[in-house]
Amino acid sequence: MDITFYFDYISHNAYLAWCRLPEIAEKHGCSVNPIPVLFAGFLKKYGQLGPAEIEPKVEWMNRNNLRKAALMKVPFNAPVVHPFNPLMLLRASHADMTSKERAKLTGTLLRGIWVDRLDPRDSQACSDYLQRAGFDGQALIDYAATSAAKQRVREATDAAITRDVFGVPAMLVDDEVFWGYDDLPFLDGFLRGTGHISSAELEPWRTCRKEGVQRTN
Repeated sequence: MDITFYFDYISHNAYLAWCRLPEIAEKHGCSVNPIPVLFAGFLKKYGQLGPAEIEPKVEWMNRNNLRKAALMKVPFNAPVVHPFNPLMLLRASHADMTSKERAKLTGTLLRGIWVDRLDPRDSQACSDYLQRAGFDGQALIDYAATSAAKQRVREATDAAITRDVFGVPAMLVDDEVFWGYDDLPFLDGFLRGTGHISSAELEPWRTCRKEGVQRTN
């Protein structure tokens, strides 16, 4: 079974989720398919502000993420800058490679930003960091500037939207969306065979929403 992991390097919770997702996948005999997408594309599609654009939420989010990292006992450091433009790294991550290589690249860059304070704006620093991790760093950074790389990020983001993805990180199994680090226990249960929600259980919630939308319109 495949877990599709839609993520953006700009997301704190993408890093935190990645710290646990591979072990959950291994426990259930699943593969993980990481797909880099542009979080800002979701915000534009759904007419939302990003968390970093809501000042009180920033302070809450920082505390919340520090608590989660402490609970998980994983390293977690403030990045050099946030928010930042993630496009160079997203595009580089769409270069042709095996799923195993892309998973390694994903983990490397998430750790680079959220642990080692890699500056995502500095192409030379990113190239050098990737080179030390065993990649052809300059080739990946060069690829990020190509029209093919730009197109792949757009297509991946659009494809995620067609699958009802609305934020990052999002984990999909059988088109069921699990959103954010906090949904990992539910993903784990779903893969174990528990926590499946039937259409019949959802119907009253769909009906009440239709009624509410009609009344407000």
